[in-house]
Amino acid sequence: MRGRPQEMPAGRQRPAPAAAREPGRVHWMELFFDLVFVAFVGQLAHGIHGDPGWAEYGTFILLFFPAWWAWANIVSVINLLPGLTSRSLGLAMLAAMAASALMAAAAPEAFGERAWAFSLANGGLRILLLVLWLVQHRAHSTEPSWRIWVYNGGTATLWLVAALLPLPAAVVLWALSIAVEVAMVANSNRIGADRSMAGINIEHAGERLGLFVIIVLGESVFSIVTEAAEYWSPAAGLAASLGFVIVALLGWAFFQYGMGTLSAGLEHLQAQGDLTGILATTLFLPFVLIVGVTSLAAGVATAIPAPFEPLPLGAAIAIGCGIALFYATNAAVSLRYGQPPRIVLTWGVPTVVIALGLVPVGATQPAAVVLGLAVVLLILVTAYVEIKARRRTRLP
Repeated sequence: MRGRPQEMPAGRQRPAPAAAREPGRVHWMELFFDLVFVAFVGQLAHGIHGDPGWAEYGTFILLFFPAWWAWANIVSVINLLPGLTSRSLGLAMLAAMAASALMAAAAPEAFGERAWAFSLANGGLRILLLVLWLVQHRAHSTEPSWRIWVYNGGTATLWLVAALLPLPAAVVLWALSIAVEVAMVANSNRIGADRSMAGINIEHAGERLGLFVIIVLGESVFSIVTEAAEYWSPAAGLAASLGFVIVALLGWAFFQYGMGTLSAGLEHLQAQGDLTGILATTLFLPFVLIVGVTSLAAGVATAIPAPFEPLPLGAAIAIGCGIALFYATNAAVSLRYGQPPRIVLTWGVPTVVIALGLVPVGATQPAAVVLGLAVVLLILVTAYVEIKARRRTRLP
């Protein structure tokens, strides 16, 4: 009859919903979600332009880590739900985008009149995570779900209560929430969470981390271009060009060498059943690297308006320590993945020491000189690693 749904032929079943993504590949909606963090990183990076001190850097880190941690948790649960349908994944990512956008908009005054919005956004993200983790647990585990309720339900409650409290009481609850989550992740092996993490997809984890680094490097380029456009002159163009070369060389180092090390290292740790090592190299250490890149970009942006004047001390620290943090993190990750110390420390130690030496130089010499020295340093490191890599490929 007309209007009557057709019956399925005998022996045939309705096709199952399409998986959210291919194994090891990142879904488009995950990339769409990451775009919010371009705005968030940009908002926070402005706070460390100029001559930032302890207060500005402390504010930057205290606001950036909750956002990074929420992103890392969302990546983790999506990683462990490869069968999540595209529609379900899309809805989850849109909900996460809404909460993250609110967090980004509240960030400039998160320690002021917008603290309630920052709290509400973080609480919303953890409610979303609670739902996703419960879905993952129901599908893959028969153990009690108390860890999930404490990890996301309890911390979501802390963030939502913080939205109702004045400062500094709200900040105390923020810190408590983050401390509970970090402590539970750091002790995953002891509380039995490692069994639920056995299905980590290494390819997806590595690709997601690489894409986030692209976002941070992209924000760095955007900051340099914006400053060059505002202070349009040959001098500003010189400083902007040197800054772009610095960011490009960091990108070259990470994507030409770092990603290969990351993939092989994660496979090595997974084969050993070393969940602690996987968590350390995908959740904790990358945050230090990203702080370094963001600080460096802020220092370069400060140098562009006055490239022939000495940098403010805070900007000199941002450039020197930013490069040092980038390479120190890469060295630490390489060592954690089992690379020989004699190889890693040969390039890691000199680069970090020389980068830190740029701080006093930046406070006394023109900014363009500091940027030029940074370019020379990174070219030498890149050339050294290139030569070593070529020699290894020629060995029988």
